[in-house]
Amino acid sequence: MIKNIIADGMGSGNKVSVKDNGLLVSQMGYPPKIEQKTEVFRQYFTDDGTSTGSNIMKVDGSVTNVDFWIPTHNDNDRYITAVSFLINDGGILLEKFGAVNALANGCVFEYRKEAGKVITIHDSLTTGWDFVRMCMGYPAFGDGDSCFIAGKVLGGSDGVIPVFRFLDVLPPYGLMLAAGTRARLTLRIRDDCTGVDAFNAIAYGFDRIP
Repeated sequence: MIKNIIADGMGSGNKVSVKDNGLLVSQMGYPPKIEQKTEVFRQYFTDDGTSTGSNIMKVDGSVTNVDFWIPTHNDNDRYITAVSFLINDGGILLEKFGAVNALANGCVFEYRKEAGKVITIHDSLTTGWDFVRMCMGYPAFGDGDSCFIAGKVLGGSDGVIPVFRFLDVLPPYGLMLAAGTRARLTLRIRDDCTGVDAFNAIAYGFDRIP
């Protein structure tokens, strides 16, 4: 038998206790006193990738496509855990884009990795239902004709508000945008989306501090 002792490495002299062939531990009711290694990240998708760029995605991208995107951080790996979409309009139907007829080409949701490889998450988002289905029906609410449509969310108009949860497809941390690279998460507008009252997206997650 090899005798082992597990002791506090901070110099207190405390040792782990074993009784009935079990290691005695207890759940602390407070976080350990160590440096926080993450910072909350929240930013709109914008036309230049910065927090000060335009987040108004109701633009005409039918002739020249318009990208709205989330960039990397220069020093910290960035993890995107969720993206919240909003299509806001009066008289929304899921078979349409807001209350406008379904888009011809649609929007593209994609992830460009640091090496330049592009992964398409959805290649043709033409209706509210396309956004809801891509987000796997989350959040689910309402019934009948009002299913997945939130009432009077902005300026008296209704909204389709699906959330794409990267934690569901890339557990446990979500989608990583590696520090200091050209990686980005993009929504590309390929149609005239100016007919709706509002259209935008917000990314949530955290930056990991080295």
